[in-house]
Amino acid sequence: MIAQAENPESQSRKLIVAGQIAFLPTGMLTTLLWPMLTILSARWALNDSQAGNLFLVQFFSQLAGVQASGVMLARFGFRPAFLTGLLLMAGGVGTLYLGGPWLGFASVMVYGLGLGLIIPTDNLMIAEISSGSRAAAVSLLNFFWGAGAVLCSLLVGWAQAHRMVPMFLGSLSVSLILLAAAVRGLAFPGAVKSTSSSIPWAAMLRNRVIWLFALVFFFYPGAETAVGGWIGSYVTRMGMQKAMAAVMPALFLSALTVGRGFGGVILRMVSEQWVLRVGYGLGAAGIGLLLRSSTLPGVIASAIIIGLSFSTLYPITVARLSQRFGVQARSIGAVMFSIAAAGPAVLPWLVGVISQSSGNLRAGLIVPLASVVILFLVHLREW
Repeated sequence: MIAQAENPESQSRKLIVAGQIAFLPTGMLTTLLWPMLTILSARWALNDSQAGNLFLVQFFSQLAGVQASGVMLARFGFRPAFLTGLLLMAGGVGTLYLGGPWLGFASVMVYGLGLGLIIPTDNLMIAEISSGSRAAAVSLLNFFWGAGAVLCSLLVGWAQAHRMVPMFLGSLSVSLILLAAAVRGLAFPGAVKSTSSSIPWAAMLRNRVIWLFALVFFFYPGAETAVGGWIGSYVTRMGMQKAMAAVMPALFLSALTVGRGFGGVILRMVSEQWVLRVGYGLGAAGIGLLLRSSTLPGVIASAIIIGLSFSTLYPITVARLSQRFGVQARSIGAVMFSIAAAGPAVLPWLVGVISQSSGNLRAGLIVPLASVVILFLVHLREW
Protein backbone atom coordinates (compact mmCIF):
# COMPACT_ATOMS: atom_id res chain seq x y z
CA MET A 1 0.00 0.00 0.00
CA ILE A 2 1.13 3.54 -0.72
CA ALA A 3 1.35 5.73 2.37
CA GLN A 4 -1.05 8.62 2.25
CA ALA A 5 0.59 12.04 2.24
CA GLU A 6 0.08 14.05 5.40
CA ASN A 7 -2.36 16.91 4.93
CA PRO A 8 -1.05 20.50 5.17
CA GLU A 9 -3.15 21.28 8.27
CA SER A 10 -1.55 18.41 10.19
CA GLN A 11 1.92 19.51 9.04
CA SER A 12 1.23 23.05 10.22
CA ARG A 13 0.04 21.80 13.63
CA LYS A 14 3.28 19.85 14.10
CA LEU A 15 5.36 22.89 13.12
CA ILE A 16 3.44 25.11 15.52
CA VAL A 17 4.03 22.64 18.38
CA ALA A 18 7.73 22.44 17.43
CA GLY A 19 7.97 26.23 17.45
CA GLN A 20 6.29 26.44 20.85
CA ILE A 21 8.59 23.83 22.38
CA ALA A 22 11.62 25.61 20.91
CA PHE A 23 10.60 28.86 22.56
CA LEU A 24 10.87 27.38 26.07
CA PRO A 25 14.70 27.07 25.92
CA THR A 26 14.79 30.29 23.86
CA GLY A 27 13.23 32.18 26.76
CA MET A 28 15.66 30.49 29.14
CA LEU A 29 18.76 31.43 27.13
CA THR A 30 17.57 34.98 26.45
CA THR A 31 17.48 35.64 30.21
CA LEU A 32 20.18 33.17 31.28
CA LEU A 33 22.70 35.86 32.22
CA TRP A 34 20.29 37.43 34.72
CA PRO A 35 20.55 34.64 37.32
CA MET A 36 23.94 33.34 36.10
CA LEU A 37 25.81 36.66 36.31
CA THR A 38 26.83 36.38 39.97
CA ILE A 39 27.79 32.72 39.48
CA LEU A 40 29.97 33.45 36.45
CA SER A 41 31.50 36.57 38.04
CA ALA A 42 32.60 34.53 41.06
CA ARG A 43 33.86 31.63 38.92
CA TRP A 44 35.90 33.83 36.58
CA ALA A 45 36.76 36.65 39.07
CA LEU A 46 35.09 39.32 36.94
CA ASN A 47 34.52 42.85 38.13
CA ASP A 48 31.22 44.63 37.36
CA SER A 49 32.51 46.20 34.16
CA GLN A 50 33.81 42.88 32.83
CA ALA A 51 30.60 41.09 33.80
CA GLY A 52 28.53 43.75 32.05
CA ASN A 53 30.42 43.00 28.83
CA LEU A 54 28.66 39.63 28.72
CA PHE A 55 25.39 41.45 27.97
CA LEU A 56 27.06 43.43 25.19
CA VAL A 57 28.44 40.23 23.65
CA GLN A 58 24.98 38.62 23.73
CA PHE A 59 23.35 41.74 22.26
CA PHE A 60 25.77 42.19 19.35
CA SER A 61 25.90 38.50 18.48
CA GLN A 62 22.10 38.30 18.65
CA LEU A 63 21.92 41.31 16.33
CA ALA A 64 24.21 39.53 13.87
CA GLY A 65 22.01 36.44 14.07
CA VAL A 66 18.90 38.49 13.30
CA GLN A 67 20.59 39.90 10.18
CA ALA A 68 21.59 36.40 9.09
CA SER A 69 18.03 35.17 9.62
CA GLY A 70 16.70 37.66 7.07
CA VAL A 71 19.07 36.35 4.39
CA MET A 72 18.42 32.69 5.24
CA LEU A 73 14.63 33.02 5.32
CA ALA A 74 14.52 34.82 1.98
CA ARG A 75 16.91 32.44 0.19
CA PHE A 76 16.41 29.05 1.85
CA GLY A 77 13.15 29.14 3.81
CA PHE A 78 12.65 28.45 7.50
CA ARG A 79 14.34 25.05 8.03
CA PRO A 80 18.05 26.06 7.91
CA ALA A 81 17.59 29.11 10.15
CA PHE A 82 15.47 27.18 12.67
CA LEU A 83 17.81 24.17 12.95
CA THR A 84 21.00 26.25 12.91
CA GLY A 85 19.59 28.45 15.67
CA LEU A 86 18.85 25.44 17.87
CA LEU A 87 22.30 23.92 17.33
CA LEU A 88 24.15 27.19 17.99
CA MET A 89 22.16 27.63 21.20
CA ALA A 90 23.08 24.07 22.20
CA GLY A 91 26.78 24.61 21.48
CA GLY A 92 26.91 27.90 23.36
CA VAL A 93 25.09 26.88 26.53
CA GLY A 94 26.84 23.50 26.63
CA THR A 95 30.31 25.07 26.76
CA LEU A 96 29.51 28.09 28.96
CA TYR A 97 30.73 26.51 32.21
CA LEU A 98 33.56 24.33 30.86
CA GLY A 99 36.49 26.74 30.95
CA GLY A 100 37.66 30.24 31.74
CA PRO A 101 36.28 33.65 30.80
CA TRP A 102 37.48 33.60 27.18
CA LEU A 103 35.60 30.38 26.47
CA GLY A 104 32.65 31.76 28.42
CA PHE A 105 32.48 34.94 26.33
CA ALA A 106 32.77 32.85 23.15
CA SER A 107 29.96 30.61 24.38
CA VAL A 108 27.69 33.61 25.00
CA MET A 109 28.50 34.84 21.49
CA VAL A 110 27.57 31.45 19.99
CA TYR A 111 24.25 31.08 21.76
CA GLY A 112 23.54 34.78 21.10
CA LEU A 113 23.87 34.06 17.38
CA GLY A 114 21.47 31.17 17.83
CA LEU A 115 18.95 33.40 19.61
CA GLY A 116 19.21 35.93 16.81
CA LEU A 117 18.32 33.22 14.30
CA ILE A 118 15.54 31.48 16.21
CA ILE A 119 13.56 34.44 17.60
CA PRO A 120 12.56 36.11 14.30
CA THR A 121 12.37 32.77 12.48
CA ASP A 122 9.97 31.21 14.97
CA ASN A 123 7.81 34.32 15.30
CA LEU A 124 7.46 34.84 11.55
CA MET A 125 6.95 31.13 10.83
CA ILE A 126 4.09 30.81 13.31
CA ALA A 127 2.48 34.00 12.00
CA GLU A 128 2.80 32.76 8.40
CA ILE A 129 1.45 29.21 8.82
CA SER A 130 -1.33 29.82 11.37
CA SER A 131 -4.78 29.28 9.90
CA GLY A 132 -6.68 31.18 12.59
CA SER A 133 -5.82 34.43 14.34
CA ARG A 134 -2.13 35.15 13.71
CA ALA A 135 -1.96 37.42 16.75
CA ALA A 136 -3.40 34.72 19.02
CA ALA A 137 -0.93 32.14 17.65
CA VAL A 138 2.07 34.45 18.15
CA SER A 139 0.80 35.39 21.61
CA LEU A 140 0.65 31.72 22.59
CA LEU A 141 4.14 31.20 21.14
CA ASN A 142 5.49 34.01 23.30
CA PHE A 143 3.74 32.51 26.32
CA PHE A 144 6.24 29.65 26.00
CA TRP A 145 9.10 32.18 25.82
CA GLY A 146 7.86 33.79 29.02
CA ALA A 147 7.46 30.42 30.74
CA GLY A 148 11.06 29.61 29.83
CA ALA A 149 12.28 32.97 31.15
CA VAL A 150 10.50 32.45 34.48
CA LEU A 151 11.72 28.84 34.75
CA CYS A 152 15.30 29.89 34.05
CA SER A 153 15.76 31.82 37.31
CA LEU A 154 14.10 29.06 39.32
CA LEU A 155 16.17 26.27 37.76
CA VAL A 156 19.45 28.16 38.03
CA GLY A 157 18.72 28.87 41.70
CA TRP A 158 17.93 25.20 42.32
CA ALA A 159 21.02 24.03 40.38
CA GLN A 160 23.28 26.43 42.31
CA ALA A 161 21.88 25.28 45.65
CA HIS A 162 22.54 21.63 44.73
CA ARG A 163 25.88 22.34 42.98
CA MET A 164 24.47 21.07 39.69
CA VAL A 165 24.96 24.11 37.45
CA PRO A 166 27.11 22.19 34.90
CA MET A 167 24.50 19.42 34.75
CA PHE A 168 21.70 21.94 34.25
CA LEU A 169 23.53 23.66 31.39
CA GLY A 170 24.53 20.33 29.85
CA SER A 171 20.95 19.04 30.04
CA LEU A 172 19.69 22.18 28.35
CA SER A 173 22.25 21.71 25.58
CA VAL A 174 21.30 18.06 25.04
CA SER A 175 17.59 18.90 24.94
CA LEU A 176 18.23 21.47 22.18
CA ILE A 177 20.18 18.93 20.12
CA LEU A 178 17.41 16.34 20.55
CA LEU A 179 14.80 18.90 19.55
CA ALA A 180 16.73 19.79 16.40
CA ALA A 181 16.97 16.09 15.51
CA ALA A 182 13.25 15.56 16.17
CA VAL A 183 12.01 18.43 13.99
CA ARG A 184 14.48 18.25 11.10
CA GLY A 185 12.04 16.16 9.01
CA LEU A 186 9.04 18.47 9.41
CA ALA A 187 7.63 20.32 6.41
CA PHE A 188 9.02 23.80 7.01
CA PRO A 189 7.93 26.49 4.52
CA GLY A 190 10.59 26.79 1.85
CA ALA A 191 12.04 29.74 -0.01
CA VAL A 192 9.66 31.64 -2.27
CA LYS A 193 11.21 32.10 -5.69
CA SER A 194 8.55 34.31 -7.21
CA THR A 195 9.11 38.03 -7.73
CA SER A 196 6.35 38.69 -5.17
CA SER A 197 8.91 38.19 -2.43
CA SER A 198 11.33 40.82 -3.78
CA ILE A 199 11.51 44.02 -1.76
CA PRO A 200 11.44 47.44 -3.43
CA TRP A 201 13.37 49.06 -0.59
CA ALA A 202 13.21 52.58 -2.03
CA ALA A 203 9.42 52.38 -2.09
CA MET A 204 9.35 50.76 1.35
CA LEU A 205 11.37 53.59 2.87
CA ARG A 206 8.78 56.02 1.58
CA ASN A 207 6.02 53.98 3.20
CA ARG A 208 4.96 55.56 6.51
CA VAL A 209 3.70 52.18 7.76
CA ILE A 210 7.28 50.85 7.68
CA TRP A 211 8.37 53.73 9.91
CA LEU A 212 5.46 53.17 12.28
CA PHE A 213 6.38 49.49 12.60
CA ALA A 214 10.00 50.52 13.25
CA LEU A 215 8.81 52.89 15.98
CA VAL A 216 6.86 50.11 17.70
CA PHE A 217 9.64 47.53 17.36
CA PHE A 218 12.07 49.98 18.98
CA PHE A 219 10.01 51.49 21.79
CA TYR A 220 7.94 48.51 22.96
CA PRO A 221 10.76 45.96 23.61
CA GLY A 222 12.85 48.78 25.07
CA ALA A 223 10.08 49.82 27.47
CA GLU A 224 9.43 46.20 28.49
CA THR A 225 13.13 45.62 29.23
CA ALA A 226 13.50 48.95 31.03
CA VAL A 227 10.62 48.14 33.39
CA GLY A 228 11.66 44.52 33.96
CA GLY A 229 15.34 45.37 34.31
CA TRP A 230 15.00 48.32 36.70
CA ILE A 231 11.97 47.44 38.84
CA GLY A 232 14.13 45.42 41.27
CA SER A 233 16.49 48.36 41.75
CA TYR A 234 13.48 50.62 42.19
CA VAL A 235 12.27 48.48 45.09
CA THR A 236 15.73 48.57 46.68
CA ARG A 237 16.00 52.37 46.36
CA MET A 238 12.66 52.70 48.15
CA GLY A 239 14.20 50.96 51.17
CA MET A 240 12.08 47.82 50.87
CA GLN A 241 13.16 44.24 51.53
CA LYS A 242 16.15 43.19 49.40
CA ALA A 243 14.53 39.80 48.89
CA MET A 244 11.69 41.51 47.01
CA ALA A 245 14.17 43.14 44.62
CA ALA A 246 14.98 39.71 43.19
CA VAL A 247 11.31 38.69 43.06
CA MET A 248 9.94 41.75 41.26
CA PRO A 249 11.37 40.98 37.76
CA ALA A 250 10.01 37.43 38.03
CA LEU A 251 6.62 38.81 39.11
CA PHE A 252 6.58 41.15 36.11
CA LEU A 253 7.55 38.30 33.75
CA SER A 254 4.93 36.02 35.30
CA ALA A 255 2.17 38.58 34.70
CA LEU A 256 3.43 39.02 31.12
CA THR A 257 3.40 35.26 30.58
CA VAL A 258 -0.05 34.69 32.11
CA GLY A 259 -1.47 37.45 29.92
CA ARG A 260 -0.02 35.82 26.82
CA GLY A 261 -1.56 32.52 27.84
CA PHE A 262 -5.00 34.15 27.77
CA GLY A 263 -4.20 36.29 24.73
CA GLY A 264 -6.01 33.99 22.32
CA VAL A 265 -9.23 34.19 24.34
CA ILE A 266 -9.06 37.98 24.51
CA LEU A 267 -8.35 38.37 20.80
CA ARG A 268 -11.39 36.23 19.91
CA MET A 269 -13.63 38.71 21.75
CA VAL A 270 -11.93 42.06 21.11
CA SER A 271 -10.39 43.52 17.96
CA GLU A 272 -6.61 43.77 17.76
CA GLN A 273 -6.76 47.55 17.43
CA TRP A 274 -8.69 47.93 20.68
CA VAL A 275 -6.39 45.50 22.48
CA LEU A 276 -3.44 47.64 21.38
CA ARG A 277 -5.08 50.88 22.52
CA VAL A 278 -6.20 49.50 25.88
CA GLY A 279 -2.88 47.70 26.40
CA TYR A 280 -0.75 50.79 25.84
CA GLY A 281 -3.16 52.94 27.83
CA LEU A 282 -3.14 50.60 30.83
CA GLY A 283 0.61 50.12 30.47
CA ALA A 284 1.17 53.87 30.73
CA ALA A 285 -1.19 54.01 33.73
CA GLY A 286 0.69 51.12 35.36
CA ILE A 287 4.06 52.83 34.96
CA GLY A 288 2.53 56.05 36.27
CA LEU A 289 1.26 54.14 39.33
CA LEU A 290 4.74 52.65 39.80
CA LEU A 291 6.31 56.12 39.84
CA ARG A 292 3.81 57.33 42.43
CA SER A 293 4.00 54.21 44.63
CA SER A 294 5.72 54.44 47.98
CA THR A 295 4.62 51.06 49.36
CA LEU A 296 5.38 47.46 48.40
CA PRO A 297 1.72 46.59 47.59
CA GLY A 298 1.64 49.55 45.20
CA VAL A 299 4.76 48.37 43.38
CA ILE A 300 3.45 44.80 43.19
CA ALA A 301 0.12 46.03 41.79
CA SER A 302 2.02 48.16 39.25
CA ALA A 303 4.17 45.22 38.11
CA ILE A 304 1.09 43.05 37.60
CA ILE A 305 -0.83 45.77 35.73
CA ILE A 306 2.12 46.54 33.44
CA GLY A 307 2.85 42.86 32.76
CA LEU A 308 -0.77 42.00 31.94
CA SER A 309 -1.29 45.10 29.79
CA PHE A 310 1.94 44.49 27.86
CA SER A 311 1.28 40.78 27.29
CA THR A 312 -0.30 40.78 23.80
CA LEU A 313 1.22 43.98 22.36
CA TYR A 314 4.37 42.48 20.83
CA PRO A 315 2.67 39.33 19.45
CA ILE A 316 0.01 41.47 17.76
CA THR A 317 2.72 43.65 16.19
CA VAL A 318 4.56 40.60 14.80
CA ALA A 319 1.29 39.18 13.45
CA ARG A 320 0.36 42.50 11.82
CA LEU A 321 3.79 42.70 10.18
CA SER A 322 3.31 39.22 8.67
CA GLN A 323 -0.25 39.97 7.58
CA ARG A 324 0.62 43.36 6.08
CA PHE A 325 3.67 42.30 4.05
CA GLY A 326 3.14 38.56 3.49
CA VAL A 327 6.24 36.74 2.22
CA GLN A 328 8.15 40.05 2.17
CA ALA A 329 7.97 40.01 5.99
CA ARG A 330 10.72 37.35 5.95
CA SER A 331 13.23 39.99 4.83
CA ILE A 332 11.60 43.04 6.41
CA GLY A 333 11.52 41.09 9.67
CA ALA A 334 15.33 41.08 9.82
CA VAL A 335 15.28 44.87 9.97
CA MET A 336 12.42 45.03 12.46
CA PHE A 337 13.85 42.40 14.80
CA SER A 338 17.21 44.18 14.67
CA ILE A 339 15.44 47.35 15.78
CA ALA A 340 13.71 45.25 18.46
CA ALA A 341 17.13 44.21 19.73
CA ALA A 342 18.39 47.81 19.78
CA GLY A 343 15.51 49.15 21.90
CA PRO A 344 16.28 46.92 24.92
CA ALA A 345 19.90 48.06 24.75
CA VAL A 346 19.25 51.80 24.43
CA LEU A 347 16.22 52.51 26.64
CA PRO A 348 17.40 50.73 29.84
CA TRP A 349 20.82 52.40 29.36
CA LEU A 350 19.08 55.77 29.07
CA VAL A 351 17.16 55.05 32.29
CA GLY A 352 20.50 54.54 34.06
CA VAL A 353 22.05 57.68 32.58
CA ILE A 354 19.13 59.88 33.65
CA SER A 355 18.97 58.24 37.07
CA GLN A 356 22.69 58.77 37.62
CA SER A 357 22.67 62.40 36.50
CA SER A 358 19.54 63.32 38.46
CA GLY A 359 20.16 61.10 41.47
CA ASN A 360 16.60 59.81 41.14
CA LEU A 361 15.58 56.51 39.54
CA ARG A 362 12.01 57.79 39.22
CA ALA A 363 13.29 60.38 36.75
CA GLY A 364 14.95 57.64 34.71
CA LEU A 365 11.77 55.57 34.58
CA ILE A 366 10.04 58.40 32.77
CA VAL A 367 11.79 56.93 29.69
CA PRO A 368 9.57 53.79 29.46
CA LEU A 369 6.54 55.88 30.46
CA ALA A 370 7.16 58.34 27.60
CA SER A 371 7.79 55.43 25.19
CA VAL A 372 4.46 53.77 26.03
CA VAL A 373 2.58 57.08 25.80
CA ILE A 374 4.06 57.63 22.31
CA LEU A 375 2.93 54.15 21.24
CA PHE A 376 -0.54 54.76 22.68
CA LEU A 377 -0.84 57.90 20.55
CA VAL A 378 0.49 56.06 17.49
CA HIS A 379 -2.26 53.45 17.79
CA LEU A 380 -5.15 55.87 18.21
CA ARG A 381 -5.55 55.75 14.43
CA GLU A 382 -5.68 52.71 12.15
CA TRP A 383 -2.59 52.12 10.01
